[in-house]
Amino acid sequence: MIIPVLDLKNGIAVSGKSGKRETYKPLKTVFHESASPEEIAKSLRDAGAVRIYIADLDSIENRESNFDIARKVNKYIPVMLDCGAKNVSDVGKALEVADKVIIATETLENMDELNSIFDKFDKNRLIISIDIKDGKIFSKYLNIDINYFIRKIEELNPQEVILLDISQVGTEKGVNEELIKKFLKLPLIIGGGITSTDINKLEKLGINKFLVGSALHKGKLALKI
Repeated sequence: MIIPVLDLKNGIAVSGKSGKRETYKPLKTVFHESASPEEIAKSLRDAGAVRIYIADLDSIENRESNFDIARKVNKYIPVMLDCGAKNVSDVGKALEVADKVIIATETLENMDELNSIFDKFDKNRLIISIDIKDGKIFSKYLNIDINYFIRKIEELNPQEVILLDISQVGTEKGVNEELIKKFLKLPLIIGGGITSTDINKLEKLGINKFLVGSALHKGKLALKI
C-alpha cells in the first residue's frame, strides 16, 4: 500500500528535501495544477488512495496549525496527522480532526507521555513515528538508544509504526535497508526517499506499507503497486 504524503505550510501543500523546512516551496504535483491540499487530496482519493499522511509543518514548528484543512480533507479521505503532538492534550485535539494521529519521536516530550497516550486513547487511532536522522533517533526532547526504544514500543503493541528517515525525505535516493532491518519486529510503515526499487526489496522483507511524497507527486511512482 502506498500512502501519499502531503506537507502543509501556511495553508498550502509544500515540498522540500531532508527536513529543511525553511526551504520548502509550493508543491508541484501531477494530481492537481494548484498547491491546494483539498484539491490534491480529492484527486489522490479518486486515483485510489485509501488514506493520506498529512504533516502540519506549522504545528510541528509551534506556529499556527492547519487543523481546519486536515478536518476538511478527513471528510473524504482518512487522514493520518503529524502535528508535532508532544503529550496527551495534543493528541486529544488532533483526534478531533483526523482519523489517526502520529506520535513522533521528533516532538514527543518524554516516555511517560507516550505511555499515558496509549492508556487514554484507542491504539487503533495512534501511530508511533520513529524519526531517524543520520542513523540515530531524532528528537527535540529525548536522548534514547534505538534498541531501548524498540523494546518500549513492543510493550505498547501499536497497530502501526512509521520508520521515517528524515535525511532521505524528498531525495528519492532510496532507503537504508540495513537500518530498516533493525526494526523488522515492528508493524512498519516506511518513509523517506522511497523508490519503486525499494518497494520491491522491502516487500521481500514483509513490509507492504510505504509513505511516498516526491516520487508520487512527480509521477515517477504509481499509486497502485
